[in-house]
Amino acid sequence: MRIWFIRTLREFISHISMKYFNALNKIDGLGRKGLKMLANHFENSQQIWQASHALLVAAGVRKDVADKVVAARPLIDPEIEWEKVQQENIVVATINDPEYPSLLKQIPDNPYLIYMKGDLSCLDLPMVAMVGSRKLTEYGNQVARGFAKELAASGICVVSGLAFGIDAMSHRGALEGGGKTIAVLGNSLDSVSIAPRSNFQLSEEILKAGGLLISEFPIRTNADKWTFPARNRLMAGMSSGTLVVEAAEKSGSLITANLALDYNREVFAVPGSIFSPQSVATHQLIKSGAKLVTCVKDVLEELKFDQPSFASQPKQKTPNFELSKSEQEIYDCLTHESLHIDRIGKLTKLDTATISSILAILEIKGAVKNIGGQNYIRL
Repeated sequence: MRIWFIRTLREFISHISMKYFNALNKIDGLGRKGLKMLANHFENSQQIWQASHALLVAAGVRKDVADKVVAARPLIDPEIEWEKVQQENIVVATINDPEYPSLLKQIPDNPYLIYMKGDLSCLDLPMVAMVGSRKLTEYGNQVARGFAKELAASGICVVSGLAFGIDAMSHRGALEGGGKTIAVLGNSLDSVSIAPRSNFQLSEEILKAGGLLISEFPIRTNADKWTFPARNRLMAGMSSGTLVVEAAEKSGSLITANLALDYNREVFAVPGSIFSPQSVATHQLIKSGAKLVTCVKDVLEELKFDQPSFASQPKQKTPNFELSKSEQEIYDCLTHESLHIDRIGKLTKLDTATISSILAILEIKGAVKNIGGQNYIRL
């Protein structure tokens, strides 16, 4: 009876504490620094919420910030806002709580408060962030999905930002690998605010597969230009390393990579074609000291993660389908770089009609893929 009472009391105190912290986090202008300063000064969040202007200033916040807190409090109902959090099944943690991502505690600009939705056991796994261009190429698509799939299959949690392009393919690859993935968002975690909307279904698939959504933003915060750099620092801070798959010259992925370096984390880059504008930034990173990687084993070795499933694997996949002589001839022409049907004709000396017919058969067998414009790649 006594143990039950103590546990219930702790839960009640935590409920009160988080209720007011969540309300304070909704005040524009207070920010993570202000919230952290006040949390370190007052005994609990309810005292902060009820503090006078003079007490707020005495705690160290600027007068104009105290003005904003005092003006905003009558417009925010902590109980109603907390009910919204609970209705969305969101867990809220402060930096002092055990649920807070451990590596994130180590960076200097971490948020005091964080919101999480899904399976918190993902945070117990080693994590690698995967970032890259929103305008990915077919090469980037294959690399992102392939790397993420193998990382997830070897027990690594793949962290990305649910954005178009490399982010989405990284999440999907991790799901295909039967592992865990965390989406760090530049918006709040309520269903209405998930962005981009076209990836809402992907966020649901992540949750259904035992993954996790993370954000530092309170409910009804929409994605904006300023929220994405904030999101990027969480990805870099909570992960042991950041892998850049494809990135154009002024890609936002460089922000994440540079933050990872600032936090003393490893940065990896996958090389691409020297003619591809989507690989300019990745090549710049490699020149600047990022580790060039061509397979998942490179990442695991550098981070000293266990490699239970890669030591005995061959580097080349052996096709699990039978090919006729002419099918094999065309299959051997193809790589993971796209090849136009006219070029295949020049290499094989076969006529276009024959090549088209064979390519159709190879697609059915799952050996090749038409990526559009009569361009083909090997799978």
